[in-house]
Amino acid sequence: MRYHIFYGYIFVVVGLFSLGFLSSCTNLPKTDGSPELRILPVSYQDIDGWKSGDQDKALLAFGQSCSRILKMSPDQIFGVGTAVKEWQDPCRNLPNPTITGKADAKAYFETWFSPYQVQSGTETEGLFTGYYEASLVGSPVRTGPYQTPLRARPKDLVMVNLGEFIPDLKGQRIAGRVKDGQLKPYEDRKSIETGKLPKDMDVPLYWVDSPVDAFFLQVQGSGVVTLPDGSTQRIGYDGQNGHVYTAIGKELIARGALTKENVSMQSIKEWLAANPQEAVDVMQTNKSYVFFKKIDATGPLGGEGVVLTPEASLAVDRSVWPYGIPMYVDIEAPKTSQVSKNPGRIQKLMVAQDTGGAIRGIIRGDFFWGYGHEAAANAGPMKSSGKLWILLPKNSNFLSGALSEESKK
Repeated sequence: MRYHIFYGYIFVVVGLFSLGFLSSCTNLPKTDGSPELRILPVSYQDIDGWKSGDQDKALLAFGQSCSRILKMSPDQIFGVGTAVKEWQDPCRNLPNPTITGKADAKAYFETWFSPYQVQSGTETEGLFTGYYEASLVGSPVRTGPYQTPLRARPKDLVMVNLGEFIPDLKGQRIAGRVKDGQLKPYEDRKSIETGKLPKDMDVPLYWVDSPVDAFFLQVQGSGVVTLPDGSTQRIGYDGQNGHVYTAIGKELIARGALTKENVSMQSIKEWLAANPQEAVDVMQTNKSYVFFKKIDATGPLGGEGVVLTPEASLAVDRSVWPYGIPMYVDIEAPKTSQVSKNPGRIQKLMVAQDTGGAIRGIIRGDFFWGYGHEAAANAGPMKSSGKLWILLPKNSNFLSGALSEESKK
């Protein structure tokens, strides 16, 4: 999960039950002046790379989402005008992802889902970035080089999903501490790092050997800590202090340390390592702070609460998209990437399983690369333009009915 970037959402109103139509395109109108979410029915033959692509990883990822979907109430709203029950039939008929061949995976999606191209107003392209599972070196106790804490979630941290109280605030969250019966703002990054937390609330989970690595663990949201005895422990997001995430790349550009042309995760890390004194101040301009917990799973957990699948899990704007929806992307590949059969492009089916406050917009995604140095090398420089399609169940009464009404005009 892109845990560093919660609670800074720009809310996008998706009018699920108030439709306007333009040609054969279904518009889900906005009331706040932001671009309309528009979905245009297409055929699989219209999608570049679909025929030659591999859908097996996406099938594996979708299987993870189905484990959650099948537990949901059938009449619950799923999102994009569909109900949970319309997704449960495809999930019940999911082939075994571990033994299904690539052709069978493709046939499964073509059998159960219809594709739609996504537009943001009149725009067909948006921004795609990348993230990965971080690697750190640490110790359960503070000793030697291990001087930077990864903190456990304080017991007094209260996190609130505002959409549960006011539907129009779906996707917006706040966090704080209850004082005198009222929710008050929690300490920001600088206050936390300089010892301003109540003593019994400041609980280190591990100590690591690099403040820069600790900072980027919060940016990535999950990681693996290698301990002195050679054992490893996966850790993941367990809360955030409610302050809006601020990208320190913008701060370094403002200070003249980097330029728009050379700013990337790698260049930021290099600058921070080379300027340790100023680095502390720069990192503390990001007031957001993330707390962690130990995770005993085969991989990192995304916002959906399921294990992420490398190169098949996508982080999206949760005020627009529901978790579990299959999404096909056609985006520029980072020069380091070897995942695409089409040189210079990543064309593949993925599943929306994660989120983050910096992931804002209709055509906006964060591509999960997995764990390790290669994943980090791919994720760091990724600032790619690309197109997006979604797959919706063929048995979706809402969209089929809406499009049927349009055909009568």
